[in-house]
Amino acid sequence: MEYHNPVLLKETVDGLNINPDGVYVDVTFGGGGHSKEILKRLSDRGKLFAFDQDLDALENAIDDSRFTLINENFRHIRRFLRFYGVKEVDGVLADFGVSSHQFDVAERGFSTRFEADLDMRMNQESELSAFHVVNEYSEERLKQVFSEYGELRAAPAMARLILEHREKEPIVTSEQLKGVLKKFLPPRHENKVLAQIYQAIRIEVNQELEALKEFLQQTPEILKKGGRLSVISYHSLEDRLVKRFIRNGMFEGEPERDMFGNFEVPLKKVNGLIVPTAQEIKSNSRARSAKLRIAEKL
Repeated sequence: MEYHNPVLLKETVDGLNINPDGVYVDVTFGGGGHSKEILKRLSDRGKLFAFDQDLDALENAIDDSRFTLINENFRHIRRFLRFYGVKEVDGVLADFGVSSHQFDVAERGFSTRFEADLDMRMNQESELSAFHVVNEYSEERLKQVFSEYGELRAAPAMARLILEHREKEPIVTSEQLKGVLKKFLPPRHENKVLAQIYQAIRIEVNQELEALKEFLQQTPEILKKGGRLSVISYHSLEDRLVKRFIRNGMFEGEPERDMFGNFEVPLKKVNGLIVPTAQEIKSNSRARSAKLRIAEKL
């Protein structure tokens, strides 16, 4: 089963500042690239837990007594680590976004390249799919999805057109959706706009930003003092949340300051933003928009 080459592999794992006897978590297991690199750096006493809600990822499970793969969304990280008797860990790694495998399997419906039923579920057992979003959401809610998650200026008109069309017949496939929204897909910018539309629907189907917020809020509690968080994000909506949480422990607004203007934060950033080299982008196009941020528990 083909999975992408892990992006920023060395930089992301280096960012964890691995203690060979420590306990680590890879919350986006996928093809296991980052997990394998972590395991290389652990002693026989080290331990690695990994999370992935996609059933396909289970086929990549690593046969190693130090490794445990948990088939759950990373938004439940604290609960499932406690199930395994783990309250604190030395480091957490996350590589967000859709895996190459999910893009390349046509029937999953993630890619604009293939004709497929509207699906886009990372958890194949989830009830909410792209079909439900496109065919059952109200005009106002659809407009909100396209505007907030796709950052599409034509969101109101797109939502209105979808509702007009689905009154005649449901929109079942990706090609039907493209046909309905054809007037918003000028040849020169078709791929870019389609990517924004698909991103918006995918984020809604998988509740990606809510899951990310829940995950980040739990990291200060599960990290040991001096433990590291190493996070790769791929679009501005994710990166903005990660950056703000590392900077001030919040997603909106500003933290309370003392009389001297200081405020307490649970994490401190380590170094600056890290992006792939031109050479990595050339050999792995998926790395093009990757941004790595590292933080340490105070």
